[in-house]
Amino acid sequence: MGFGSRLTSAVLTKKNPVCVGLDPRWQQLPGSLRIDPSVHGWQATAEAYQSFCFAIIDVVAPLVPIVKPQSAFFEELGPSGVVVLERVVRYAASKGVLVILDGKRNDIGTTATAYAKAYLGSNSPFGADSLTVSPYLGRDSLDPFVERCKEADAGIFVLVKTSNPGSGFMQDLSIDGATISERVADYVQEQAIKTADAPNVYGSIGCVVGATYPEQLIAMRRRMPNAWILIPGYGAQGGSADDVKHGLDAQGLGAVVNSSRGIIFAHENPKYASAADWTRAVESATLDMIEQLR
Repeated sequence: MGFGSRLTSAVLTKKNPVCVGLDPRWQQLPGSLRIDPSVHGWQATAEAYQSFCFAIIDVVAPLVPIVKPQSAFFEELGPSGVVVLERVVRYAASKGVLVILDGKRNDIGTTATAYAKAYLGSNSPFGADSLTVSPYLGRDSLDPFVERCKEADAGIFVLVKTSNPGSGFMQDLSIDGATISERVADYVQEQAIKTADAPNVYGSIGCVVGATYPEQLIAMRRRMPNAWILIPGYGAQGGSADDVKHGLDAQGLGAVVNSSRGIIFAHENPKYASAADWTRAVESATLDMIEQLR
């Protein structure tokens, strides 16, 4: 079963499209886990990240279909952090949760192939189900990732229209009657069809389109009817349930909606201050997001 079909099954089983982003920052960890790397060292901080992420996975695994560890926050701690990133991916898999590894990788030729083999598939060193990928080196830089997805029943999410304010600097430029983001979207749709397990279902090649640009989300949903959309920008970045609904079909499929800070650091939110411990705040915030999207 390809990644696109596995994601469909997971969303239908959990009855929601919530993706929980695992973006550990030591300054915002709960007090019991807050380890300052300048005092305690990178290894101790990485171990705190592991405890933090494992506890979040324990809470959200019964509730949501997918999680998204952000590689940068682990890499910031050096080799110790990278080791913990792999452990977090494997732990999520052991709990029956799909994983998007948010690494935004890419390069050309054999280097792109090496990235794909490093991250994608249960038999890869990192073991991720899917990976975010940058398209800006061209079509031939994406093809090795697509081939790896076919080999490993994995998926990718290609950056099409990102949620950051400056995304239009390149993505909205028009060339020969189409913006750069639209040209990338056409590639994604072409590959989504080719990697679908059956006609008229979602393939394993998806895209990233931010909740902060709802009009473009509407247009991109129409342009890529067979592609899963990863929608960042919900919650802390300003995107609302009303914004993200345009990425979903009538069955609630076709998109996963990511929230990171609003869930994993819910203990900082006065709304959840009465929670018995920080993991209860995570659970409450997750359930609230599920209800909002429903």
